[in-house]
Amino acid sequence: MTGDGLAEAAEMLAGASALLVCAGAGMGVDSGLPDFRGNEGFWRAYPPYARLGLSFAELADPRHFAEDPELAWGFYGHRLAMYRRTEPHAGFGLLLRHGAGLPGGVAVFTSNVDGQFQRAGFELVAEAHGSIHHLQCAVPCGPDIWPADFSLDVDESTMRARPPLPSCPNCGGLARPNIMMFGDFDWLPSRTDGQMRALAEWRRVNRNAVVVEIGAGRAVPTVRRYAELASAATGALIRINPREPEVRHGRGVSVPRAALPALTALLDG
Repeated sequence: MTGDGLAEAAEMLAGASALLVCAGAGMGVDSGLPDFRGNEGFWRAYPPYARLGLSFAELADPRHFAEDPELAWGFYGHRLAMYRRTEPHAGFGLLLRHGAGLPGGVAVFTSNVDGQFQRAGFELVAEAHGSIHHLQCAVPCGPDIWPADFSLDVDESTMRARPPLPSCPNCGGLARPNIMMFGDFDWLPSRTDGQMRALAEWRRVNRNAVVVEIGAGRAVPTVRRYAELASAATGALIRINPREPEVRHGRGVSVPRAALPALTALLDG
């Protein structure tokens, strides 16, 4: 193990009493999930949207559930099916095993909505932007959030969903994913709020946790900011990022690699 911050990061992990994993979209790339970085990456994953000239931000707009629900559910239904069939890469297991062996255990803060950490066996997970595996009323007519236990038929040539679309069990209207979208005033945050309270309690007990930030960029800095604040008092931050790995002097260590190669080098052996 030589160079690019690995030795210092490994030393930090070896001395950890608890582990806080802060993960952005880059965490899932090694599992085979598409990279939505910029329009080019998004359109490579979804050519029909390239033909329409629709960006990720334009599609992740809650107004489509009112104005064009087949378009909206085509986008989210296809992603839900993809996440359901995706197996978390080995790096998830390496983090889980390392954290399980520490006195304070392991917790997760993520902006990802894919549910990969829960699928890998993590129990304390705070999903800052919600979860595609849970639904709410699109209106919404009330506070209920429920599991997305349905299947949806999506025409992959047009990326439009075929009816029937998911409905709210209370009012019978359209349901939508319990995800915070762009310009979203109807997202119900109660499930995420509960997760955040549990994470805050864990952090109060584990103030000196080593923070491992993975695949979190500057474009949507939710995860980077949380990781920096969580490690501000200790400087115990390991930033794993192949594109934007920089860490302010004295605030942590930079590992300019992708998630799986970095975690394998640090924890496998």
